[in-house]
Amino acid sequence: MSNLPLFSGASAEFWLRWFHTFFGILWIGHLYYFNFSQMGFMSEADAATKSVVFQKLTPRTMKYFRYGALFTFLTGWGMIGHKMGAMGIPATSAWGTVILTGGLIGTLMFLNVWLIIWPANKLIIENAVRTSKGESALPGIADLASRAAIASRTNTLFSVPMLFFMTAASHLSVTLSDQASLVPYWSVFTILIGAIEFNAIKGKMGLLQKMAHVIHFGLLVTILLYLAMAFLAG
Repeated sequence: MSNLPLFSGASAEFWLRWFHTFFGILWIGHLYYFNFSQMGFMSEADAATKSVVFQKLTPRTMKYFRYGALFTFLTGWGMIGHKMGAMGIPATSAWGTVILTGGLIGTLMFLNVWLIIWPANKLIIENAVRTSKGESALPGIADLASRAAIASRTNTLFSVPMLFFMTAASHLSVTLSDQASLVPYWSVFTILIGAIEFNAIKGKMGLLQKMAHVIHFGLLVTILLYLAMAFLAG
C-alpha cells in the first residue's frame, strides 16, 4: 500500500480534487435540476401535487443539495490552500487570480444555499406538512418561496463564470503583467458580482424568470470578467 501513489502523502491534492468533483456534481446537478426542470413543473402543478413535492421530495433534494454545497466549498478551498501554502503559488499570480475569481463566486453560491435557499425551503416544507394536517399556514411563505427562487436563479447565473474560471485555472493559458495592479480588476469584480448578489438578497426575479436569460447573463458576466482580467491586469 505504501508503494502506491494513490495512498502516498503526495496524493492529497488528488483526493481533494476527486471529492471536490464528486460533491460539485452532486451540488450543481441538483441546482440545475431545480432550475431547468422542477421550477417549470411546479409552476404548472396543482396545489395537491405541490404539497406532495414539498413534503416528500424537497426534504431529500435539499439534503443532498446543501451538503453537496458544503463539501464542495470545503474541498475547493482545501485545494486552493494546498496550492498556495504547500506549493507556494501566490494569490497574485495568474493562477491565483483566476482560481480566486471562481472560488469567491462559488463561496457566494454556497452562502446563498445555506443562508437563503435552505432556510426558506425548511419553512416551506414545514408549511406543507402543517397545511396537509389542516393546520393554519405559516405567514410569509410566498415571499420566502420567491426569495429562494431568486437566489437559486442567481446561483445558476453564477455557476457559468464559476465553472469557467475554475476550469480556466488549470486548462486555459492566462498571463498577467508583473507591473499591473490587480486593484482595478478586483474592483470590477466586486461591483459586478456584488450587484448581482445584492439582487439575490433584496431584489426581484425580473429577467431571471426565463432560464435562457439566466444563461445569457451568466455568459455575459463571464466575458466581462475575462476581458477585465485581460485588459486591466494582463
